[in-house]
Order: sequence, then structure tokens, then C-alpha cells
Amino acid sequence: MKLSNHLVVLDLETTGTWVEKDKIIEIAMIKISPQGDREIFDKKVNPEMPIPPVVTELIGITDADVKNAPKFVDIAKDVLAFIGGCDLGGFNLARFDLPLLRREILEAGLKFDWDKVKVYDAQSVFHLNEKRDLSAAYDFYCHENLQNAHSAMADTEAAFKVLEAQVTRYGGGDDRLGSLSRFKYEQTAEFVDGERKFRWWNGKAYMMFGKYAKQYSLQEIAKKDPGYLEWILSAKFSDEVKALVADALQGRFPVFEAKDQSSEENGEENI
Repeated sequence: MKLSNHLVVLDLETTGTWVEKDKIIEIAMIKISPQGDREIFDKKVNPEMPIPPVVTELIGITDADVKNAPKFVDIAKDVLAFIGGCDLGGFNLARFDLPLLRREILEAGLKFDWDKVKVYDAQSVFHLNEKRDLSAAYDFYCHENLQNAHSAMADTEAAFKVLEAQVTRYGGGDDRLGSLSRFKYEQTAEFVDGERKFRWWNGKAYMMFGKYAKQYSLQEIAKKDPGYLEWILSAKFSDEVKALVADALQGRFPVFEAKDQSSEENGEENI
């Protein structure tokens, strides 16, 4: 692969996926010159908050691992110096890594204008060029072309065969459909409610809508502006949201509990 400019490929490990609030716990970068020379930057970072158990389980980094690591503010200048005016590459950069990195750099009192350089996002290229629909899944898992795609019965039959193949491939010897339950990645307890109106961060529920969206915890809003919560109770919100708000007005707040993965890993969920 020929380069016309230096390229920095980067990846972040973070305390979660909330761009506006989550913190970096590791940053890794490789700088490649047009001549093929490589330089590496790899540092763990103290996020100044507990690392959620689900994150530790996923990436293997514990609070103890970063206890004595530098805070991001202490390495922000080094990060910017390493990137310089290089082009940038990675996977899911545009939607996650770069916005979160820019926020951390801004909070360190510096500026990161990544929109002024070329960005090569492997995920965007992948999604634009490779089909990710039922036909593609049927081809991948069943090694057959899906005939009559978008016919309801053909799609239904194909979906069943794909599930069968996934049990065989990922079930670890367990032939029950329940063995796939552990792959419900959206259930990693990021959100408090089913409508995703409230999101967990650092053990507290944060409102994701309205004038306090992404700014204050439910506890802070109840103390700062209880009238706003009372308005929610009279407006058109779901019963689940209203129940959360009503409890908050009574001084009762949702308690974050790390999800127990053990039963899912053994395929013990009901099917």
C-alpha cells in the first residue's frame, strides 16, 4: 500500500461508548511513513473513574492496571505531537474514536482539528462495499445463495437456517438455541430503560432527552429542578419513564448493577 502522507492508525479502549462522557483507558497508535517506517505510541490512561465490570471483562483492563497510569491531560500534548499533520486511519473512527479523542483533548485545554486531515475509516469502507443483509448472512453461514430474497416465506426459512448454523458455529458444543443468548450485545446495561431515555454513566442514570440531556444525573436534576420532573409526569412519556421520574421525586433512584453473564454463557436463558 503506497502512502502520499504519513498515516497514523489509532484505536481507543474506553470506559464505555458514550462519546460525550466516557473516558480513555488506553490509546494505541502506529505512525507509518510513505517510506514504510513505523513508530508506535501505546499508553494506558487513568480514567479517574471506575472501569465498569463489563468493560474489564471485554478488554481485560482492570482499575489496578491503570491506577498508576498517567491521566489523559498529562499525555494530551504527546498525543497531538505524535499525530501531527498525519492522515488518520482505523475502524469506526468517524463515529467513535475521533469524536471522543477530540473531547478529551478539548477537556485538556488543547485543540484537535481532525476534520482538517484525511480520515480512512475501515468500517465505513467495509459497510459500503460488503452487503450486511439476510442474503449475505445466508451465504456466509449456509454457503448458499438465497433464492426469492424478500419473499416473506423464503426470508423466514433463511433466517431459521442461519440461526441453526450460528448455533453450530458459536454454541461451543451446546446445540440449544439458548446458547446464542450471550450474543445480545445491546444488553450490556448501557441504558436504564427500554426506550433509552436514561443512560448509565459512572453508576448513575443520566437523562438523554430534554434540556438536561447528557448533562446531569437524575439525582442532580431532582435536586436542581424538581419542577422539570413534575412536568415529565404530566407529559406524553412512557409509563417506564414516568415511574423512574416519580421515584426520583421521592428520593428513590435506580441502582446500577453489573449484569451477571454466567447464566448466559451457559445458555441457561429461556427460549
